[in-house]
Amino acid sequence: MPRTIHVAITGNDEATGEQKAPLRTINAAANIARPGDTVIVHEGEYREWVQPRFGGLSDNRRITYCAAPDEHVVIKGSEVVSEWESTSDNVWKAVVPNCVFGTFNPFAEELSGDWVVRPNPRVEGPRRHLGAVYLNGRSLLEADSLEDLSNPSATETMIDDWTGQEVTIAEPEWTKRRWFAEVGPENTCIWANFGNQDPREELIEINVRPSVFMPAEHHIDYITVRGFELAQAATQWAPPTACQGGLIGPNWAKGWIIENNRIHDAKCSAVSLGKEKSTGHNYATERQDKPGYQYQLESVFSARQIGWDKEHIGSHIVRGNEIYSCGQTGIVGHLGCVFSTIEDNHIHDIATDREFFGHEIAGIKLHAAIDVKIRHNHIHDCSLGIWLDWETQGTRISRNVMHSNCRDLFVEVSHGPYMVDNNVLASPVSFESVSQGGAFLHNLIGGTIRVSQELTRSTPYHVAHSTQVAGYGTFCCGDDRWMNNVFVGGDRDAAYSAHGIGDFLPDTTLGTSVYDGCDTSIGELIKELDESSEGDHERYFGRRLPAYIHSNTYVGDPTPFKREEDPTVIDREGAKISVTLDEDQRGAILHLKEAAALDIPEVNRVTGADLPPAYFPDAHYENADGTPATFDTDVLGNINEADKRQAGPFATNLWNQETIKIW
Repeated sequence: MPRTIHVAITGNDEATGEQKAPLRTINAAANIARPGDTVIVHEGEYREWVQPRFGGLSDNRRITYCAAPDEHVVIKGSEVVSEWESTSDNVWKAVVPNCVFGTFNPFAEELSGDWVVRPNPRVEGPRRHLGAVYLNGRSLLEADSLEDLSNPSATETMIDDWTGQEVTIAEPEWTKRRWFAEVGPENTCIWANFGNQDPREELIEINVRPSVFMPAEHHIDYITVRGFELAQAATQWAPPTACQGGLIGPNWAKGWIIENNRIHDAKCSAVSLGKEKSTGHNYATERQDKPGYQYQLESVFSARQIGWDKEHIGSHIVRGNEIYSCGQTGIVGHLGCVFSTIEDNHIHDIATDREFFGHEIAGIKLHAAIDVKIRHNHIHDCSLGIWLDWETQGTRISRNVMHSNCRDLFVEVSHGPYMVDNNVLASPVSFESVSQGGAFLHNLIGGTIRVSQELTRSTPYHVAHSTQVAGYGTFCCGDDRWMNNVFVGGDRDAAYSAHGIGDFLPDTTLGTSVYDGCDTSIGELIKELDESSEGDHERYFGRRLPAYIHSNTYVGDPTPFKREEDPTVIDREGAKISVTLDEDQRGAILHLKEAAALDIPEVNRVTGADLPPAYFPDAHYENADGTPATFDTDVLGNINEADKRQAGPFATNLWNQETIKIW
């Protein structure tokens, strides 16, 4: 019979686990919990890495870990350091015995892995480590040297590595609070500048564990984790070519539910739905013999050989969580994220300290997002909101609100089909694509669009709704569908500058004019190919694919695709949108300002059955069960199944309002 196991800070691991005789640690409960059991954890602070030994057997026979109702339960990967001595003005020193760390000392572990750009692991200079020092729950920055602690200067602005734009720091004085460590054979010495605060009178914690809730073994399936605060883990950089550790995650399993938690202060990634180690672990960095691209391609085929399929991997649910203050990602995943749902999460302040940079940073960063649903999330104040990289197929990004990011959405080297509908994208950069096969319907877009070719990398596409590889190809761009969207304002100069990764402005527009030069049907493309005298390969190479664009509305500066059918262009000088947080700092309020009272036209209802299939996969825009996708649910959750509705993300007319609560 299923049983309930209780854990309390007043308990004893030798007890029975009954409510009147609770266990002391969550791990003690994890050692005895079996399918169908529930582990109830009572109020208090638990400093441990919970490693479930057993999983559930099905969705109906799972093992559930939950906080007791109306009780605040915190699980931390840190320990308290209370003994500090003053060495100079505002600088204090603590000596921590290495036995505190066990076999893993994050202050000795450098942040490293494939696609780390800064600090460059191949160049002499300062490094970043997995350790962290927290002052009253807030992380300090790592200093380059001990000398830098004595007379620190405040950092008022930073440069976003990708866009090159200058970003204002909200609290410059906090950037003076830094730490530096030296690891010896027996002790780790930590120095820290706490400003004018005495660490002996404050709560000072340091990272000691690489995770907070993650099995040590694979295939620990059907686990639910609900209602906790999970914090302060020394997670390593998590590229798609390595074992992707997280503060919490299933570690290559099926059917986890992670819901209604507060998850924060992971050194790199908070929630990992990612790859395991046997299919590759930073080989590009360690071996330097092949590019990371090649090793990532190999990992896809290696994963198939160890059971990467719907029956064994993925189908996770991550919902209702607040995820924040992480250095790399809020949610990360490669291969292990397939068939999952990410919904109703509030994700913010990801990679905003900019202590390090690499090509794996976003609020949500997924590779091989096959049949993944990303819906109704509020993502803001991140370097990048959502980044879908490689094999985005059957994925749907719906009803999300993204704002105050440097960039909102980036889809890279994917063939589709993928769907983006009923979202509000209000940051300076709304969408970037080095892909094809997207369908964009009923979105409100307030920033720029960039579309680029990629002819040097071929990536796989799959049999529909499967991990089985069907082929691979490069990216000529095009093959996108833009229908029934509203574009308002935007500023190209606010999107990118010359200080970023590349000069993106030539490939950037406001509106869909970035597709100018594309054909408008596959028939037109075939006719041109038939007329070509080039060889079989040459006549296809680099040729842009058709773009299917009609019935969008452009307000102010955005301009339509030259061959668009039925565009609506509204001349409204100064029109723009913005989104701010509500009073509780969780919800989002859309400000239409000069865009209010617009006469947004009604447009015809479009379903997946109306959309041409994605070019390379020859796959349709449909639900996981094979039925055509519908786009009737707006950003607010209202449903309009009428034959016509207004363009944009509102099922009913709200354009007469200057402010709208949208999340």
